[in-house]
Amino acid sequence: MAKYISEKIKMKSGARLAAVQACYMAAFGQLNIDEVIEDFVKGEVGRFVIDDSEGDGNEHLVEVGAIDTEYFEKLVRGIHAKKEDLEKSLNIYLRGDWAYEKMNGTMQALLLCAIYELVYTTDVDTKVLIQEYVDLAYAFFTKNEPKMVNAVLDQIAKNVRA
Repeated sequence: MAKYISEKIKMKSGARLAAVQACYMAAFGQLNIDEVIEDFVKGEVGRFVIDDSEGDGNEHLVEVGAIDTEYFEKLVRGIHAKKEDLEKSLNIYLRGDWAYEKMNGTMQALLLCAIYELVYTTDVDTKVLIQEYVDLAYAFFTKNEPKMVNAVLDQIAKNVRA
């Protein structure tokens, strides 16, 4: 039997996924943050994700459910405003092959969103927040990245949410 998840929780999870995508678009597409937010809120961007879990070797577009647009906008604007500080903080925890500058844009965006929430939100349990971002890492990556995300966020949480 499937686990019951409220619509409110699904919408917040959707907001996190959209925030990762929006932060990536703003940074690497060099797009205006207001336009990026507007495109997501209107549903012009981020309405579909690629799903390859059916095992047939093909990728399928799957429509994403509604997102908590207010939470999405709060995340994206907050991350955009504090990006430099967040990047400096991440560099404290990331070294060697996992150095922030060496990461692909999706991982950078994911970690920016995660550290922002760990530092600036208090209404979501730490373990829940870490699991959300580990799940997002599994959605984008298949190798060691999700384990690294878990370890890094755990370290950060111990320091900022002690």
